Amino acid sequence: MYFISPTKGRLTEEEMFVDIIEFIEANSDAQYKIIIGSDSQARVRTCFVTAIIVHQVGRGARYYYRKKYQRKINSLRQKIFYETALSLETANFIAQKLEAKGYHNLNLEIHLDIGPNGDTKELIREIVGMVVGSGFDAKIKPYSCGASKVADKYTKTS
Repeated sequence: MYFISPTKGRLTEEEMFVDIIEFIEANSDAQYKIIIGSDSQARVRTCFVTAIIVHQVGRGARYYYRKKYQRKINSLRQKIFYETALSLETANFIAQKLEAKGYHNLNLEIHLDIGPNGDTKELIREIVGMVVGSGFDAKIKPYSCGASKVADKYTKTS
């Protein structure tokens, strides 16, 4: 599985992680947040996009994304749970790699494509519980730009 960086192009997981570390180490005094978010779009097949955003607080960000296609999924509940599972899988990978490099104190958030308005409001407690129970901070709309802006942007392109 590979990731796409708008600036660096197609990267393996390992190349992406090296790029993240280089970005952080270029200004090691800055404060960073790692944001993971997933979104999906159902057409003939369902396109799932997971984004990793490395936010240098107050100075901008760098991001990466990957796409995964599944059979068409019409159930909103099933799509949201799968998006969350993809984000958790990616967050666990990044957290383990950061830990191995000695970056224990980086703030890692999972941004969820759910919110208090609309059909997803019924899922908030379960999905947030799933993320928090896995040891990560959870953000929902309108504070979940990793899912609702970055990942969402790439569900609409082939």
